[in-house]
Amino acid sequence: MPMYQVKPTCGGDIKIDLPTCMYKLPNIHAQQGNSYTPEHALQNGEVDPAVKALEARQDEILRKLYELKAAVEGLAKTVTTPDADLDLTVSSSLSSQTLSSTTLKCTTDLDTLLGKDRGALRDIVINANPAQPPLTLLVLHSLLCQRYRVLSTVHVHSSVASVLPQLLSCLGPRHVDSYARHLFQLGFTLIWKDVPKLQMKFSIRDMCPIEGEANVARFLFKLLAPHPSDPALATLVDSWVDTAFFQLAEGSAKEHAAVLRALNSALGRNPWVAGPEFSLADIACYCCILRSGLASSAPANVQRWLKSCENLGHFSPAKVVVQ
Repeated sequence: MPMYQVKPTCGGDIKIDLPTCMYKLPNIHAQQGNSYTPEHALQNGEVDPAVKALEARQDEILRKLYELKAAVEGLAKTVTTPDADLDLTVSSSLSSQTLSSTTLKCTTDLDTLLGKDRGALRDIVINANPAQPPLTLLVLHSLLCQRYRVLSTVHVHSSVASVLPQLLSCLGPRHVDSYARHLFQLGFTLIWKDVPKLQMKFSIRDMCPIEGEANVARFLFKLLAPHPSDPALATLVDSWVDTAFFQLAEGSAKEHAAVLRALNSALGRNPWVAGPEFSLADIACYCCILRSGLASSAPANVQRWLKSCENLGHFSPAKVVVQ
């Protein structure tokens, strides 16, 4: 039987050459003195049991090879890249609950969104500075875990001297099946690293890194819900996301007050920031208010909305980190 090969490529990736033919089957009918024809493949409408057994064995071996290929590809994304010289694996978790339809409406799957990738785990690798924890990404991770089977792992990079305990456990406890990568749909790897700006790599072969928490949040949210088809609504959501990160998170006291007044007005007309449905605007605004310590001084409509967000349950990881 031809053997498969595992070898590095010129780009630093790891490649597995799968065999094109697993078995050379003997001509059963020829051994019986008959020449093989399509008609001989069936006997009384049934496939020869010997052929069926060999086909089943070949399918099982191919399945295991694809699982091995998935594991090697996942390691290549986190081990052979410059930003993943990791020192400590801290936690790994799995969640496969169904996302509540009252929170987000999504009818697509990963194959539809990202294309089919048989046997390979899709890895999201994020470098974040522990001095500025990405709260929106913790909320989105919680939502992703309810929509997909997510293998979540926290690492500490050598450029970071120490990390608070709540940052080490921010993605949940280690799962007993964390070694079996083929059981998962998404890999969510968070690396605490001394970087000036948050960075994300999704596919080291096909796309450049995404920088900035707002841009990474936009990418991840699209895995949960479709982008608004209404251009005006899409622009409104993007506007609130930018307002949250540039004015609530980094702005002056005067800018904070202006944004809170605008939020109070918007939430007086609708239950959520950008309208009747929960969106990325709610996640961004909530997390930036939490990070800036503005919750206690927020006006009435904003206070009510903050409680509505907390009632969803997805914001708990962000609250734990800032406490």
